[in-house]
Amino acid sequence: MRASFYALAGGAASAMAASRGFNYASQGATLETFTNQFESAAAITDYSSARLYTMIQDGTANTVISAIPAAIKTNTTLLLGLWASENQEAFNNELTALKTAISQFGSQGLADLTVGISVGSEDLYRISEIGIKQKSGYGQTADVLVDYIGQVREVVKDTVLANVPIGHVDTWNAFTNTSNSAILDAVDFFGLDEYPFYQDGEGNSIDNASDLFWKAYNKVEAVAGGKPLWITETGWPVKGNAEDEAVPSVENAAKYWQDIACELEARCINFWWYILNDDGSSPSFS
Repeated sequence: MRASFYALAGGAASAMAASRGFNYASQGATLETFTNQFESAAAITDYSSARLYTMIQDGTANTVISAIPAAIKTNTTLLLGLWASENQEAFNNELTALKTAISQFGSQGLADLTVGISVGSEDLYRISEIGIKQKSGYGQTADVLVDYIGQVREVVKDTVLANVPIGHVDTWNAFTNTSNSAILDAVDFFGLDEYPFYQDGEGNSIDNASDLFWKAYNKVEAVAGGKPLWITETGWPVKGNAEDEAVPSVENAAKYWQDIACELEARCINFWWYILNDDGSSPSFS
């Protein structure tokens, strides 16, 4: 299925964007896994950037994620991530892994490959009314995220990552919710996760997906205060159940790629597609 999707979509976007790539999960991934995935992405689509959700290698307390040496080996740029939806003790492990990454790989070009550092991912969405209704899991408040961002700034200060922008990833309705306004001043960039596929009741057919996408983007841009706004997740599933008017299929996923990815590239907006490998998920995005 993945080969069919990229065969249809791969030729749609060929000009270089600032950063373009995929999201990569950490679960079960080894150095070999990440290396193979990064090489495959670059070979199939020339999408040579990777967004990570955590600094920690799966199955360890705070060992640095093996995606970093894999990225150095394959010249893959990185949007680093620290998982922030747990308590301070858990976040301390993320900070430890970040410190290790700096000390271990700082002299190997880590700064040149690091596009940004994201503190958290959809934490505000998960504690919102809709996130709770969808049983999305644990989230985090804006005040705690602001504190965590400050802790990351202290860690990277006077290191090779000192000048790397630090931001947060969330949904458009989380960023525009006035109760979360503290996050707006705390970040250097905004990472937007936007899926028209899931916008039930808003005319979410594939033909209307581009309009829904850019409406969401514009709403966040209006509160971003001129700071960079990147797309950290978007995509259309190739199989699974329909969501209101949205139908998963390879053809619809390719159309979404062509409509959205090409426009993002034309506007030179950093983006990371969801996802290179989505085996076993339903709906499946690859």
